[in-house]
Amino acid sequence: MSTPTPTPTPSLPWYLPVGHEIELFEHCHRQRVPLMLEGPTGCGKSRFVEHMAARLGRPLVTVSCHDDTSAVDLLGRYLVVGGDTRWQDGPVTRAVRQGAILYLDEIVEARSDVVVVIHPLTDHRRQLVVDRHDEVLAAPDAFMLVTSFNPAYQHGLKALKPSTRQRFVGMKFDYPEAAVELKVLTGETGIDEGTGKRLVALGRKLRGLDELGLAHGASTRLLVNAARLIVSGLPPRVAARAALVEPLTDDPEVVAALSDLVALAF
Repeated sequence: MSTPTPTPTPSLPWYLPVGHEIELFEHCHRQRVPLMLEGPTGCGKSRFVEHMAARLGRPLVTVSCHDDTSAVDLLGRYLVVGGDTRWQDGPVTRAVRQGAILYLDEIVEARSDVVVVIHPLTDHRRQLVVDRHDEVLAAPDAFMLVTSFNPAYQHGLKALKPSTRQRFVGMKFDYPEAAVELKVLTGETGIDEGTGKRLVALGRKLRGLDELGLAHGASTRLLVNAARLIVSGLPPRVAARAALVEPLTDDPEVVAALSDLVALAF
Protein backbone atom coordinates (compact mmCIF):
# COMPACT_ATOMS: atom_id res chain seq x y z
CA MET A 1 0.00 0.00 0.00
CA SER A 2 2.28 2.78 -1.20
CA THR A 3 0.17 4.78 -3.65
CA PRO A 4 -0.24 8.59 -3.27
CA THR A 5 -2.78 9.74 -0.70
CA PRO A 6 -5.73 11.63 -2.24
CA THR A 7 -7.72 14.22 -0.34
CA PRO A 8 -10.68 12.71 1.63
CA THR A 9 -14.21 13.57 0.57
CA PRO A 10 -15.43 16.28 2.99
CA SER A 11 -19.04 15.05 3.19
CA LEU A 12 -18.04 11.59 4.44
CA PRO A 13 -16.63 10.55 7.83
CA TRP A 14 -13.01 11.73 7.67
CA TYR A 15 -10.65 9.05 6.39
CA LEU A 16 -7.32 9.33 4.58
CA PRO A 17 -6.67 6.37 2.22
CA VAL A 18 -3.11 5.04 2.19
CA GLY A 19 -3.39 2.46 -0.56
CA HIS A 20 -6.05 0.44 -2.39
CA GLU A 21 -8.29 -0.19 0.62
CA ILE A 22 -11.27 1.81 -0.71
CA GLU A 23 -11.13 0.06 -4.07
CA LEU A 24 -10.84 -3.37 -2.43
CA PHE A 25 -13.79 -2.68 -0.12
CA GLU A 26 -15.97 -1.54 -3.02
CA HIS A 27 -15.14 -4.65 -5.04
CA CYS A 28 -15.92 -6.90 -2.06
CA HIS A 29 -19.27 -5.16 -1.65
CA ARG A 30 -20.16 -5.55 -5.32
CA GLN A 31 -19.09 -9.19 -5.38
CA ARG A 32 -20.82 -9.96 -2.05
CA VAL A 33 -17.57 -11.16 -0.47
CA PRO A 34 -17.00 -10.83 3.31
CA LEU A 35 -13.99 -8.79 4.42
CA MET A 36 -11.71 -9.18 7.45
CA LEU A 37 -9.60 -6.28 8.71
CA GLU A 38 -6.47 -7.03 10.73
CA GLY A 39 -4.46 -4.43 12.60
CA PRO A 40 -3.45 -2.93 15.95
CA THR A 41 -5.77 -0.95 18.15
CA GLY A 42 -6.45 2.63 17.13
CA CYS A 43 -5.03 2.39 13.61
CA GLY A 44 -8.24 3.39 11.79
CA LYS A 45 -10.13 0.15 11.09
CA SER A 46 -13.46 1.30 12.52
CA ARG A 47 -13.23 4.74 10.98
CA PHE A 48 -12.52 3.12 7.60
CA VAL A 49 -15.68 1.00 7.86
CA GLU A 50 -17.74 4.08 8.83
CA HIS A 51 -16.31 5.95 5.86
CA MET A 52 -17.09 3.12 3.45
CA ALA A 53 -20.65 2.61 4.69
CA ALA A 54 -21.32 6.32 4.11
CA ARG A 55 -19.52 6.22 0.77
CA LEU A 56 -21.70 3.32 -0.41
CA GLY A 57 -24.86 4.83 1.05
CA ARG A 58 -25.57 1.81 3.26
CA PRO A 59 -26.66 1.71 6.91
CA LEU A 60 -23.96 0.49 9.28
CA VAL A 61 -24.63 -1.92 12.15
CA THR A 62 -21.64 -2.26 14.48
CA VAL A 63 -21.20 -4.92 17.15
CA SER A 64 -18.28 -4.64 19.58
CA CYS A 65 -17.62 -8.27 20.43
CA HIS A 66 -16.50 -9.42 23.87
CA ASP A 67 -16.34 -12.58 25.98
CA ASP A 68 -20.05 -12.45 26.82
CA THR A 69 -21.26 -11.85 23.25
CA SER A 70 -23.48 -14.80 22.40
CA ALA A 71 -25.44 -15.91 19.35
CA VAL A 72 -28.69 -15.01 21.12
CA ASP A 73 -27.46 -11.45 21.64
CA LEU A 74 -26.79 -11.12 17.91
CA LEU A 75 -29.80 -12.95 16.49
CA GLY A 76 -32.58 -11.76 18.80
CA ARG A 77 -34.91 -13.01 21.48
CA TYR A 78 -38.52 -13.08 22.64
CA LEU A 79 -39.44 -10.35 25.12
CA VAL A 80 -42.53 -9.88 27.26
CA VAL A 81 -44.02 -6.47 26.49
CA GLY A 82 -47.24 -5.42 28.21
CA GLY A 83 -48.21 -9.03 28.82
CA ASP A 84 -47.52 -10.04 25.20
CA THR A 85 -44.55 -12.03 23.95
CA ARG A 86 -42.84 -10.29 21.06
CA TRP A 87 -39.81 -11.11 18.99
CA GLN A 88 -37.02 -8.52 18.91
CA ASP A 89 -34.33 -8.76 16.24
CA GLY A 90 -30.71 -8.68 17.35
CA PRO A 91 -28.17 -6.54 15.47
CA VAL A 92 -27.10 -9.25 13.01
CA THR A 93 -30.69 -10.10 12.08
CA ARG A 94 -31.51 -6.41 11.74
CA ALA A 95 -28.48 -5.83 9.51
CA VAL A 96 -29.45 -8.67 7.17
CA ARG A 97 -33.05 -7.45 6.89
CA GLN A 98 -31.86 -3.91 6.09
CA GLY A 99 -29.18 -4.93 3.63
CA ALA A 100 -26.74 -3.07 5.85
CA ILE A 101 -23.00 -3.32 6.32
CA LEU A 102 -22.53 -5.47 9.41
CA TYR A 103 -19.29 -4.77 11.27
CA LEU A 104 -18.24 -7.28 13.93
CA ASP A 105 -15.38 -5.54 15.73
CA GLU A 106 -12.84 -7.79 17.52
CA ILE A 107 -14.52 -10.96 16.33
CA VAL A 108 -11.98 -13.16 18.14
CA GLU A 109 -13.34 -11.94 21.47
CA ALA A 110 -16.83 -13.38 20.80
CA ARG A 111 -17.92 -16.83 21.89
CA SER A 112 -17.60 -19.75 19.50
CA ASP A 113 -21.37 -19.96 18.91
CA VAL A 114 -21.20 -16.51 17.29
CA VAL A 115 -18.74 -17.76 14.69
CA VAL A 116 -21.03 -20.70 13.92
CA VAL A 117 -23.95 -18.30 13.37
CA ILE A 118 -22.12 -16.14 10.84
CA HIS A 119 -20.63 -19.01 8.81
CA PRO A 120 -23.66 -19.33 6.46
CA LEU A 121 -23.35 -15.59 5.74
CA THR A 122 -19.76 -15.99 4.58
CA ASP A 123 -20.18 -18.53 1.78
CA HIS A 124 -22.39 -19.01 -1.29
CA ARG A 125 -25.52 -19.42 0.84
CA ARG A 126 -25.45 -15.89 2.30
CA GLN A 127 -28.11 -16.95 4.76
CA LEU A 128 -28.84 -16.28 8.39
CA VAL A 129 -30.56 -19.04 10.36
CA VAL A 130 -32.66 -17.55 13.17
CA ASP A 131 -33.64 -20.82 14.77
CA ARG A 132 -35.45 -19.31 17.75
CA HIS A 133 -37.76 -17.49 15.36
CA ASP A 134 -37.98 -20.46 12.95
CA GLU A 135 -36.74 -18.26 10.13
CA VAL A 136 -34.06 -18.38 7.46
CA LEU A 137 -33.12 -14.98 6.02
CA ALA A 138 -31.45 -14.58 2.63
CA ALA A 139 -29.03 -11.66 2.68
CA PRO A 140 -29.85 -9.07 0.00
CA ASP A 141 -27.17 -8.08 -2.48
CA ALA A 142 -26.44 -4.84 -0.60
CA PHE A 143 -25.59 -6.69 2.63
CA MET A 144 -21.91 -7.03 3.50
CA LEU A 145 -20.17 -8.66 6.45
CA VAL A 146 -17.00 -7.02 7.76
CA THR A 147 -15.04 -8.27 10.76
CA SER A 148 -11.90 -7.01 12.45
CA PHE A 149 -9.38 -8.21 14.99
CA ASN A 150 -6.16 -7.12 16.63
CA PRO A 151 -3.52 -9.83 16.13
CA ALA A 152 -1.84 -8.78 19.38
CA TYR A 153 -4.95 -9.95 21.28
CA GLN A 154 -4.84 -13.47 19.86
CA HIS A 155 -3.74 -16.07 22.35
CA GLY A 156 -4.58 -19.70 23.00
CA LEU A 157 -8.17 -20.50 22.14
CA LYS A 158 -8.77 -16.89 21.05
CA ALA A 159 -6.88 -17.38 17.80
CA LEU A 160 -9.09 -17.50 14.71
CA LYS A 161 -9.39 -20.93 13.17
CA PRO A 162 -8.14 -21.31 9.58
CA SER A 163 -11.59 -22.55 8.57
CA THR A 164 -13.00 -19.17 9.63
CA ARG A 165 -10.22 -16.96 8.26
CA GLN A 166 -10.43 -18.58 4.85
CA ARG A 167 -14.04 -17.47 4.48
CA PHE A 168 -12.92 -13.83 4.24
CA VAL A 169 -10.90 -11.59 2.00
CA GLY A 170 -8.14 -10.11 4.17
CA MET A 171 -6.91 -6.55 4.55
CA LYS A 172 -4.06 -5.54 6.85
CA PHE A 173 -3.89 -2.20 8.64
CA ASP A 174 -1.01 -0.66 10.55
CA TYR A 175 -0.02 2.70 11.95
CA PRO A 176 0.76 4.98 9.01
CA GLU A 177 4.09 6.46 8.06
CA ALA A 178 4.96 9.77 9.72
CA ALA A 179 3.99 11.97 6.77
CA VAL A 180 0.62 10.26 6.42
CA GLU A 181 -0.03 10.31 10.16
CA LEU A 182 0.62 14.06 10.15
CA LYS A 183 -2.00 14.47 7.41
CA VAL A 184 -4.43 12.50 9.54
CA LEU A 185 -3.85 14.77 12.54
CA THR A 186 -4.11 18.02 10.60
CA GLY A 187 -7.11 16.85 8.56
CA GLU A 188 -8.98 15.32 11.49
CA THR A 189 -8.34 18.01 14.10
CA GLY A 190 -7.05 21.15 12.36
CA ILE A 191 -3.90 21.20 14.49
CA ASP A 192 -1.06 23.31 13.12
CA GLU A 193 1.62 21.42 11.23
CA GLY A 194 4.46 22.22 13.62
CA THR A 195 2.66 20.89 16.71
CA GLY A 196 1.35 17.96 14.68
CA LYS A 197 4.91 17.00 13.72
CA ARG A 198 5.92 17.00 17.38
CA LEU A 199 2.98 14.77 18.27
CA VAL A 200 3.76 12.33 15.46
CA ALA A 201 7.45 12.17 16.46
CA LEU A 202 6.44 11.58 20.08
CA GLY A 203 4.02 8.84 19.09
CA ARG A 204 6.67 7.03 17.10
CA LYS A 205 9.07 7.19 20.07
CA LEU A 206 6.42 5.74 22.36
CA ARG A 207 5.85 2.86 19.94
CA GLY A 208 9.52 1.92 20.06
CA LEU A 209 9.86 1.56 23.84
CA ASP A 210 9.76 -2.22 24.05
CA GLU A 211 12.08 -2.15 27.06
CA LEU A 212 9.37 -0.51 29.18
CA GLY A 213 7.03 -3.47 28.73
CA LEU A 214 4.13 -1.54 27.26
CA ALA A 215 1.40 -3.82 25.92
CA HIS A 216 0.75 -1.33 23.10
CA GLY A 217 2.36 1.82 21.78
CA ALA A 218 0.63 5.13 21.21
CA SER A 219 -2.02 4.58 18.56
CA THR A 220 -3.07 7.08 15.92
CA ARG A 221 -6.34 7.38 17.83
CA LEU A 222 -4.46 8.56 20.93
CA LEU A 223 -2.54 11.09 18.87
CA VAL A 224 -5.81 12.43 17.46
CA ASN A 225 -7.17 12.76 21.01
CA ALA A 226 -4.08 14.70 22.07
CA ALA A 227 -4.35 16.95 19.02
CA ARG A 228 -8.02 17.69 19.76
CA LEU A 229 -7.15 18.73 23.32
CA ILE A 230 -4.36 20.98 22.10
CA VAL A 231 -6.59 22.60 19.47
CA SER A 232 -9.19 23.25 22.16
CA GLY A 233 -6.63 25.29 24.11
CA LEU A 234 -5.07 22.80 26.56
CA PRO A 235 -1.27 23.21 26.94
CA PRO A 236 0.48 20.62 24.72
CA ARG A 237 2.40 19.02 27.59
CA VAL A 238 -0.76 18.58 29.67
CA ALA A 239 -2.72 17.27 26.67
CA ALA A 240 0.00 14.81 25.66
CA ARG A 241 0.33 13.41 29.16
CA ALA A 242 -3.44 12.96 29.53
CA ALA A 243 -4.03 11.52 26.05
CA LEU A 244 -0.83 9.54 25.49
CA VAL A 245 0.78 8.62 28.80
CA GLU A 246 -2.12 7.86 31.12
CA PRO A 247 -3.96 5.49 28.73
CA LEU A 248 -0.79 3.44 28.18
CA THR A 249 0.22 2.46 31.71
CA ASP A 250 -0.50 2.63 35.44
CA ASP A 251 3.09 1.88 36.48
CA PRO A 252 4.45 5.00 38.26
CA GLU A 253 7.99 4.49 36.99
CA VAL A 254 6.85 4.02 33.40
CA VAL A 255 4.55 7.05 33.71
CA ALA A 256 7.52 9.10 34.86
CA ALA A 257 9.68 7.89 31.97
CA LEU A 258 6.99 8.63 29.40
CA SER A 259 6.30 12.01 30.95
CA ASP A 260 9.98 12.87 30.49
CA LEU A 261 9.63 12.15 26.79
CA VAL A 262 6.56 14.39 26.64
CA ALA A 263 8.52 17.17 28.33
CA LEU A 264 11.31 16.80 25.75
CA ALA A 265 8.77 16.95 22.89
CA PHE A 266 6.99 20.02 24.29
